[in-house]
Amino acid sequence: MKILLLVSAFNGLTQRVWCDLRDSGHEVGVELAATHESEEALTKVVADLDPDLILCPFLKHRVPEAVWRRWTTVIVHPGPAGDRGPSSLDHAIMDGRSHWGVTALQAVEEMDAGPIWSTINFAMPNPPVSKSALYNSAVADAAMLAIEETIAKVTAGHGPTPVEQTPHEIPGTGELPLLRRAAFALDFNRPAPELARIIAAADGSPGATGLVNGEPMCLYDGVATAVNSHGRPGETVAVDNDAVAIACAEGTLWVGYAARLDGKRRGPKLPAAHLLQTPGYGSGHLPYQPGPVELAETTYHREGDVGFVTIRSYSGAMHTGQCHRLYEVVRKALNEDTKVLVLQGTEHTFSNGVHLGVIDAAPDPAVEAWANITAINDVCRALADSPSHVTVAAFTANAGAGGAMMGLAADVAVARDGVVLNPYYDMGLYGSELHTYSVANRLGDDLAQELLAGKQPISAAHAAEIGLIEAVGPRSWYDFHSWLVDISTFCTTAEAWAAEMEAKRARASRSKPLDYYETLELAEMARDFFDDRNGFARKRHEFLRKVAPTATPDHLRPRW
Repeated sequence: MKILLLVSAFNGLTQRVWCDLRDSGHEVGVELAATHESEEALTKVVADLDPDLILCPFLKHRVPEAVWRRWTTVIVHPGPAGDRGPSSLDHAIMDGRSHWGVTALQAVEEMDAGPIWSTINFAMPNPPVSKSALYNSAVADAAMLAIEETIAKVTAGHGPTPVEQTPHEIPGTGELPLLRRAAFALDFNRPAPELARIIAAADGSPGATGLVNGEPMCLYDGVATAVNSHGRPGETVAVDNDAVAIACAEGTLWVGYAARLDGKRRGPKLPAAHLLQTPGYGSGHLPYQPGPVELAETTYHREGDVGFVTIRSYSGAMHTGQCHRLYEVVRKALNEDTKVLVLQGTEHTFSNGVHLGVIDAAPDPAVEAWANITAINDVCRALADSPSHVTVAAFTANAGAGGAMMGLAADVAVARDGVVLNPYYDMGLYGSELHTYSVANRLGDDLAQELLAGKQPISAAHAAEIGLIEAVGPRSWYDFHSWLVDISTFCTTAEAWAAEMEAKRARASRSKPLDYYETLELAEMARDFFDDRNGFARKRHEFLRKVAPTATPDHLRPRW
């Protein structure tokens, strides 16, 4: 089937749909609705493509009537049957819903009001997770099931079910209003758990706003603790790496990220400790206090002969300081009397490489970028050159650019089903993280070059099929963890461990020293950072400020 993805952005869900449909044998193309100046122009493009089906997994724009009347057009709405409105997930989190859903519905004149192709419900996490984490996990999983059911019905010649004939299994649904920034205002005289829920609902956009130390801020990545602090409500009282504690009337609110507000304009999202300081503490440095485990950026535990390092990074970005701290944890773990070291992410994030936001906000972005890339390279070297351990990287969530390459530097790489990898570099960067060593070793020179030049996402299943990773585990978070423990424990058995160590030695014998690859990569990166030969500064700036592209990238457009 020729399927056109008509979307506002090629976001994580759209990428997952793209990968899944292509893996299933469909011809798939993407068209970015925002790149067209008029409905007539968009309609002409669709008419020229003449798809069998149009899917809209992420669309903020209205579908032209001339399109939905002629071609079957299905909107994927992040709400259960009966729900309508642009702030569906915001309301679901703010209202403390126990269950929510995703609905695939036919595009009609009225937004979110068409007949229903499929509706899939799910239990909401408790305590709540951020909107972006919810969107990329439970919502994305439900969306994939809804799309699968929709395509089955279209293929069989069936149609959608009228709204009035579809049971509304989630009570209290209806048309809900758009929630603007004012709806997420933070009053630190309220209990910390209430504020954490507001921050979770406002995650990404528009952000939860409040006065911190008297300064207007947008706060992200919030976790409440029951311990009462001694500060005044709205005053920062402690720090743990990047996380900062803010006093509340009841309990304490810890936040991992923040952004300054200048009127209605929001500054870049940065680690909270980079922005929030209390002048009352001498030179402005906050006292250290252990933060909640939910915000711990790196943890280590061992199970028998296996050591597990878990990394957590908001949105997957890893700045210089975090990379240095991760390297120290990995280095110490490799000195343990274990046989296998596993580097894994959390349920919602793995890594996307260097931190563009921190780089952009630095006094000298080129210097900060250089420090960041060399710091993450240290982690990659530790994973690739470990004479005493078999190293395993577990892609627990989507990964891209340097984050994907960091995982591929390990001896063994595995992933959860449904994970999408973007194993290439964009943004005007050549890339480092030993990718010229690891990707070619896994795929061979020709396929490695094709993957890097193609700049397309790849599913975990397809990555395993071509040999980029070794195996794919269950989608369920709990089942995946058990599976990963089993895989890692098997690697500690005498025969398996010996085989992996021999394979490591074989890779080293047929390759040049790691210094060779890193030196060549960093030489290219130096030109990208300091000479800006490929527009890294401009592309970084546009990415961080969500500047819409002016055209759909050629490599995403349909080829039929």
